[in-house]
Amino acid sequence: MGASSAAAAAAAAITFFLFCAVVIVPNPTNCSSIFTSSINPNFTASYLQFIDYSGGFLSSPNNSFQARISSTNPHPNSCYFVIIHVISNTIVWSANRNTPISTSAELHFSSDGLTLYNDTGHPIWSTPPQNLSSVSSMKLLDSGNLVLLDTTNNTVWESFDSPTDLIVAGQKLRLGESLVSSVSDADLSEGSYRLVVGDSDAMLQWGGIDYWKMSMGLTAFKNSNAAVEYMVMNSTGVYLIGDDDNNNNNGGVIVIQMMFSEFNESSSGFRMVKLDPKGVFRVVKINKIDGLVQEFAGPADSCRIPSICKRFGVCTDGGSCQCPPGFHLGLNVSNGDCVPSNGSLSLPIPCNGSSSNGTVIKYLNLREDLDYFSNDFTDPLISNVSLSFCQDLCTRNCSCSAVFYGQRFGSCYVITDYLGSFRIKSYDANRLGYVKAVEVGNIQSGDSSEKKKSDFPILIVVLLPSLGVIGIALVATLLWWWWCRRRHTRDEDMDYLVSVPGLPVRFDYKELAIATKNFKTQIGSGGFGTVYKGTLLDGTDIAVKEITCLGPQGKREFLTEIAVIGKIHHVNLVRLKGFCVHRGQRFLVYEYMNRGSLDRSLFDSGGGSVLEWKERCEIALGAARGLAYLHIGCDHKIVHCDVKPENILLHGGNTAVKISDFGLAKLLTPEQSGWFTTMRGTRGYLAPEWLTKSAVSEKTDVYSYGMMLLEIISGKKNYSVQMEGHDRSGDGADEEKRWIYFPLFVLEMHEQGRYLEVVDPRLGGGVGAEEVEKMVRVALCCVQGEPSLRPTMSNVVGMLEGWLALGEPRIESLDFLRFYGPGKEGGEENDKGAILCRQQPRTSSYDSSSCMSSSTQQVSLVQHNSV
Repeated sequence: MGASSAAAAAAAAITFFLFCAVVIVPNPTNCSSIFTSSINPNFTASYLQFIDYSGGFLSSPNNSFQARISSTNPHPNSCYFVIIHVISNTIVWSANRNTPISTSAELHFSSDGLTLYNDTGHPIWSTPPQNLSSVSSMKLLDSGNLVLLDTTNNTVWESFDSPTDLIVAGQKLRLGESLVSSVSDADLSEGSYRLVVGDSDAMLQWGGIDYWKMSMGLTAFKNSNAAVEYMVMNSTGVYLIGDDDNNNNNGGVIVIQMMFSEFNESSSGFRMVKLDPKGVFRVVKINKIDGLVQEFAGPADSCRIPSICKRFGVCTDGGSCQCPPGFHLGLNVSNGDCVPSNGSLSLPIPCNGSSSNGTVIKYLNLREDLDYFSNDFTDPLISNVSLSFCQDLCTRNCSCSAVFYGQRFGSCYVITDYLGSFRIKSYDANRLGYVKAVEVGNIQSGDSSEKKKSDFPILIVVLLPSLGVIGIALVATLLWWWWCRRRHTRDEDMDYLVSVPGLPVRFDYKELAIATKNFKTQIGSGGFGTVYKGTLLDGTDIAVKEITCLGPQGKREFLTEIAVIGKIHHVNLVRLKGFCVHRGQRFLVYEYMNRGSLDRSLFDSGGGSVLEWKERCEIALGAARGLAYLHIGCDHKIVHCDVKPENILLHGGNTAVKISDFGLAKLLTPEQSGWFTTMRGTRGYLAPEWLTKSAVSEKTDVYSYGMMLLEIISGKKNYSVQMEGHDRSGDGADEEKRWIYFPLFVLEMHEQGRYLEVVDPRLGGGVGAEEVEKMVRVALCCVQGEPSLRPTMSNVVGMLEGWLALGEPRIESLDFLRFYGPGKEGGEENDKGAILCRQQPRTSSYDSSSCMSSSTQQVSLVQHNSV
């Protein structure tokens, strides 16, 4: 009986437990466990309810992400409804970032959606109401996207549509949307910085003013002028995608791309684009092997961040902060703001009312080397005004904090509302800064000196000045006449400087003469003029180009073109630092490239170091990026018209590649513009349309680039002389010259698939055939006779980088090369005929039929393939 009673009691206990489990707790969603598939309506969660799982109540199928009610610090009222990346513990989305809740506040999920309540039961956040259908389930996808589904399994709401301060792979940040930084890692409320997607770029903003753009990234490349629709990231890079009317691909067209420096499938992991609390745009990769790896940060120079050094601080050396002269740290040192050292002065509170009679406005001038971030992204409020006029505008504007004044053009930059940090000028912007300060107190009136002035005899005050009026007037007239004559004879271009906005720095002639030691060291010469090396007083090396072949265009037109060129900034374009006009002479001042032009490294036969294959690929890609930017990345399309190795400059051991002489073709006369390339010895780079009066466009640059790419592959000029024959006597009598046209040889090797035979033999055979084939096919696509068949430079970049499929050159559009090269009949004379056609200068009365050498078929074929 005892054993049977014990068994009966045990059975009763088990039955009672099962009854409680089923009857007392009938809804499994009320259990404190993490769901991995989905959650149905009538669900409630709080931090305390799921505290054993760090507040997590829903996990993605691969357990990479969790939905949580999580606390970011020990404070009891610091909980947020978030999606978190589990491995890195990174919050990728938050619902109530500006309104934290307590640990006991609840999240309710019903057929109407999600609603977050505070302690008092008032809703503080909810998903938009669904009018058409009710919500049937909630899921967290492996992508990190939290979705609500209806009864037909269609998505009615998703967290990806409401980004906070970051996006993950596959998530779109659409036109007009923005990421907003958090105040700190612990305080998720909205901070001061925004990443905004605009119709042509993505911009970082502070106070509504740009301070960095995605296109400024060192690995960024503009691919199209189409209007941007959204930003997205995948495993290879960050992209701005637009809608191109000519594009039949539903995926859209890439407008700007920023590729990751190194992509390895085996090391791929979780990536995110985040705007951090300090205002830095970061791309971070996280995996189990490498941990956290930063793949990109912008701006690269942290001194470009507007408030890196708080208010009125000066940022130096990439983030070191100090107060400018006349300022010191305020009493609230933790704030970090600088205040005027003069105790009688204070900084005005923006728009605290207009100045009264008892308030004196003063302006504290800053160091000459200081500048403000917004000056590089905004136009001046007004130009051609005096400094006092500019300061008066600020005085009358209660929200004005400071002004910057450009002395060269009288440009007035007004800084309104909250003023951030200053930074050292990246170049000579010729702007001086003045901070607005107030001195409160009544203006003293009526003292002894005023009384003495009033007692001074009026007769003397009137008579004394009149005694010298005639003499002073005569002297002033003579000085004015002399100054006008000297000004006219010394530099007649000065009159035009004040009327052309946007000019780069104007150098004084004496400054350039000192820098170049009276133009002693010549480092280059060409169709545009002679180039000299110089060193400025601050130690900066420069290249000074004296323009010697200018056409008769007006001075204003010359300066306007210089202003356009001076505004173009790209990592693969030589930067124009300034200009100089002096007694009819005109100089352009460029950054100095210490390795010189590509032709020196590529064709050097003097036993120097040979460019490795990797370097050649980097040079080809850098030149392609620079040309693509000129064609579609600038405000005004620029056709270079003279692409050749002599105009590709190299710098440093990392082979920085920059294109020079872009935009200068407009400075020549119409006659010169048709033949300056021949003057410079570059007849082998002329596209067929130069010879047939066809329109010259950016596709002309593509042809020249293709010819240069063939030279990069082979290490040989595209045309050369080869000695042939047998010298039995030793005096060279039996040898003869034969023209070798290398593009024709490459075409024949392409047809036979013998790509390794076109590689520079100095490389020693350490190059793969597939790599050479890619370069050859790209080059042959570029040199096709029909311009419409040539790829754009943007597509060339895509093919070289590998994200665009290689094009297939059309042989029929390359047949003209057979007539440019050595003929099988006619020998040397036929060869010369083809090349002489390219040598002939093109004038206003130029007739392409005069280019017929030994064969009318040659020119007709060129015309057929070029029109």
